Amino acid sequence: MPTFDQPADLVFTGGPVHTVDAARSRATTVAVRGGRIVAVGHDEVRDLIGRGTHVVDLAGKLLLPGFQDAHVHPVGGGVEMGQCDLTGGRNAAEYREIIRAYADAHPEAEWITGGGWSMDAFPGGTPERGFLDEVVRDRPVYLVNCDHHGGLANSLALELCSVTRDTPDPADGRLERDPDGVPTGMLQEGAMALVSAHVPAPGQDEILAGLLRAQRLLHSHGITAWQDAMVGTHAGMTDPSPAYAKAAREGLLTARVNGALWWDRARGEEQIPELIAARAELEIGDRLRASTVKIMQDGVAENHTAAMLDPYLTSCGCPSDNSGISFIDPTSLCSYVTSLDAAGFQVHFHALGDRAVREALDAVEAARTANGWADTRPHLAHLQVVHPSDVPRFRALGASANIQALWAAHEPQMDELTIPFLGPERAAHQYPFGDLLRSGATLCAGSDWPVSSPDPLAALQVAVTRREPGASADVPAFFPEQRIDLGAAVAAYTAGTAYVNHLDETGSIRPGMLADLAVLDRDIFAGAAEEIAEARVVGTYVGGEAVYGA
Repeated sequence: MPTFDQPADLVFTGGPVHTVDAARSRATTVAVRGGRIVAVGHDEVRDLIGRGTHVVDLAGKLLLPGFQDAHVHPVGGGVEMGQCDLTGGRNAAEYREIIRAYADAHPEAEWITGGGWSMDAFPGGTPERGFLDEVVRDRPVYLVNCDHHGGLANSLALELCSVTRDTPDPADGRLERDPDGVPTGMLQEGAMALVSAHVPAPGQDEILAGLLRAQRLLHSHGITAWQDAMVGTHAGMTDPSPAYAKAAREGLLTARVNGALWWDRARGEEQIPELIAARAELEIGDRLRASTVKIMQDGVAENHTAAMLDPYLTSCGCPSDNSGISFIDPTSLCSYVTSLDAAGFQVHFHALGDRAVREALDAVEAARTANGWADTRPHLAHLQVVHPSDVPRFRALGASANIQALWAAHEPQMDELTIPFLGPERAAHQYPFGDLLRSGATLCAGSDWPVSSPDPLAALQVAVTRREPGASADVPAFFPEQRIDLGAAVAAYTAGTAYVNHLDETGSIRPGMLADLAVLDRDIFAGAAEEIAEARVVGTYVGGEAVYGA
């Protein structure tokens, strides 16, 4: 029984508590004082209820640690929510109507910008400029797809940006072209900068508004902390650092944020002093820091820019001459990561193809060999294709596996644009969550929003079932041997991500921990796995303060 002299500020009681604490996984009552958890247990904890204690009667609702997102782009997502937002569309016709309505409603807009369209809505995943020309001819249009690895421009935008038949493909990207070599308007990876560099940048007020808009959305999903996967300037995207700094200094940043500083792949180690300076500038209070560097090693599988050990297949099932793109030379990558590790940075890799995963692990191994075992906690995000021989290396090297569970399911982009070009053997190596967990790797989890939904509950359901929420009964599970249990999935989205974020006083419900908590409308451990995504967040708390309530 607690023997504290003072009553608690806040007590949750009357419901199941999932603690993510191996020693005591379930409780019914939690007490909070001064922003920290002071007691976890059952009816005895109610003795800490005093005259001024705020009591939350869970009434059967589930209390668990606040979710944390290990890979998300909140500022970009928040800004896009205020632009031409196509995420609500389901096909080309709906996209056309959304674009037309936005253009009509914003006659003052110099450019029509935004994004969120899905590749599977168009033949081959690559729409052409004529699709946009039919809707908007009087202004340039540039709309990124939902994975943000490609963008579509109309004819006027291409003309204004001098993108022609004679424009060469950049080393880190590709212009889609018609049979005569004329750009179709679809720009992949580094080629996006040919247009995005000319798009008017949003102002600082708009960027701050986007951050706060995103923060409200993420809190509504029970998210209390995140790692912003791109803090810096890239492909025409404006650096969100000033917005984060302003929000932190003015008390507007209610989440705990670690920013991953962008590694400019066109430069080398000469940028490290600038990253060190940025790290110092963004260490603000207890809500913001930037102790990570983000290295994007490859692209994505559906446009064949993810770096693969073997070539992609053609539409006839034959090997092509394309194995994807390693954005950074592997030898240089080892050198860069070793230097960053020595400077105390965590490295957050975008590594989607099996070659990129191996190159990233090789770089971590080089850093460990040169520097010893520092507490830098490197992690590899996405991990779409992992060669089986590389799975045990995550545990051996102390590299966390940063999973985007929502992607591990059959859906049109996977079935039509990815699996046929990987082939059956390599397709079976996709999203090996079960193998990684069984090997002893630390799993953390993120959404990559606005690439996909920020909802952790939907991601948890896919991690457990390997099927999309709402999928019809005849849709098979996506390599069901890679399913993980709900406890492990919740741990990845709480304690696992707290680990990679160096937020060691969060991620579980134990005395002494910060009271970063989420309340769900039901106990997701008591129902069917196929119903996890139907749960809703009804309360989110950071440091014991409510930041969201349904």
